[in-house]
Amino acid sequence: MKNIIVQKFGGTSVGSTERIAHVAKIIEAATKNSKVIVVVSAMSGETDRLIELSKSFSSTPNKREFDALISTGEKVSASLLAMALESEGISAKSYSASQVSLRTTSQFSKAKILDIDKQRMQKILEEDNVPIITGFQGITEGGDVTTLGRGGSDTTAVAIAAAVDAKRCDIYTDVDGIYTTDPNVVPSAKKLEQISMEGMLELSGQGAKVIQIRAVEFANKYRVPVRVLSSFSEGTGTMINLDDNNMEDAEISGIAFQKNQTKVTFTAVEDTPGIASKILGPLSDADIQVDVIVQNVGIEGKTDFTFTIDSDEKFLLDRVVPIIQESINYKDILIDNKIAKVSIVGVGIRSHAGVASKAFRALAEHNINIGMISTSEIKMTIVIAKNDLEKAVRVLHDEFELEK
Repeated sequence: MKNIIVQKFGGTSVGSTERIAHVAKIIEAATKNSKVIVVVSAMSGETDRLIELSKSFSSTPNKREFDALISTGEKVSASLLAMALESEGISAKSYSASQVSLRTTSQFSKAKILDIDKQRMQKILEEDNVPIITGFQGITEGGDVTTLGRGGSDTTAVAIAAAVDAKRCDIYTDVDGIYTTDPNVVPSAKKLEQISMEGMLELSGQGAKVIQIRAVEFANKYRVPVRVLSSFSEGTGTMINLDDNNMEDAEISGIAFQKNQTKVTFTAVEDTPGIASKILGPLSDADIQVDVIVQNVGIEGKTDFTFTIDSDEKFLLDRVVPIIQESINYKDILIDNKIAKVSIVGVGIRSHAGVASKAFRALAEHNINIGMISTSEIKMTIVIAKNDLEKAVRVLHDEFELEK
């Protein structure tokens, strides 16, 4: 079946019955030219409410029951949207992720999608209904409900688009596209008409929250074109293209940032082969994501080993340190949660040698000290003091003239 599009609507887009009625109009218009599959999030605020409820009897609720509880929000919005479409004369049916056999790993709250029953999806598409599928969740081989983590509905939508070979996946949200940086920090930030998949991967990975990074990874792997646009206003949004040559002709495409960061340093570690593995291995086993990593030059057989993690995962670090202590010797552990990361993203980084010096000079002129630096082909991440973050974002956005 050809000419299929997947439309995903976030929590603010379905945040009230009035918003749901508006979304039904958007879907109705799309059905005139395409076969439409819809994926929905829970109504805005609902997941947070359910999380608070889960703590009524314990601060650490059972993981299986926790996922079973917070997955109910999407079922409400899916059913209401199906009702809204029926009221417009459009036949629609709501489906839970389990009903479309969206199978996941059994890692509750951070489950990963394993596969989707393509035959089941094909059968649903052959029916004369608009399927409304719950995002953010799946089901294990044993029948337990799992959730995919914050923003997981984006990943659900792209995965379904890949499974049915959709021509595009449209992610509807409360912003009208992807900007060169957060307009709340830099009011002159420019909306991008298009961006490469590679560039979007880096922006999402470094803090741009318009679309979940796992959704972009899925889109890149399975070659699914994705468009990000607003359900609140007219517009074509931003197209995330599969090829670099469709990207806007710019050295730098955007400035991303992350506030909630912690820097961890093991001091006076033995400078011998395998030390990095002995530190990072247990972190990986605990599912702690490590980003910027710096190992200093060894002096008299000792070195300092530094890395950054998300501050929300610091409590996991407390469990891992005793394991690391069993395999390495070190003097002390220094933990600094007053840091932030700002990242310059764009294809220009790999082809323009002056990007780094330009950035460093601009930051120095505004008395912003650099703590750590990490680079890739299309990204340069700088660790700075949290108090300097917004100033640094504005300085770099101005320096690279991204508003033009």
